[in-house]
Amino acid sequence: MRIGIGYDIHRFQEGRALVLGGVSFPGEIGLAGHSDADVLLHAIIDALLGAAGLGDIGQHFPPDDPAYRGADSLELLARVLAMVRDANLAVESVDATVIAERPRLGPHLAPMRERIAETLGTSPDRINVKATTNEGMGALGRGEGIAAIAVALLREAEG
Repeated sequence: MRIGIGYDIHRFQEGRALVLGGVSFPGEIGLAGHSDADVLLHAIIDALLGAAGLGDIGQHFPPDDPAYRGADSLELLARVLAMVRDANLAVESVDATVIAERPRLGPHLAPMRERIAETLGTSPDRINVKATTNEGMGALGRGEGIAAIAVALLREAEG
């Protein structure tokens, strides 16, 4: 078994769509970033890369590379899964937390979990996504952005 941790944070930016866990939030202010700025998937990507000993998201998808401008983070997650599999590893489980004062995430957690599980080719019962606030403290507590933290557990692939 191998474990990795990932973290990402982005500030809000008017005029951008909000995407978290591969799920769109129509009518909400989006996050600033080179790609779609999906902090949840970026944290999961870093956790998977860390567990596999494959560096970090910035090494594989540099923020200054025009090829990744507006990139769909579900596609990046699928590419990372291919790297994990090439390293003869398989996803055992992922646990992630989104830290945000807004929007309310409760009703969206199940669809996020399903999108992530589908992209990782695993069962939704191996993926956990939860949400919390920063209790009004700091930049996140003032509602200036959204952060996410994730842990991924990998195992040697069978066969």
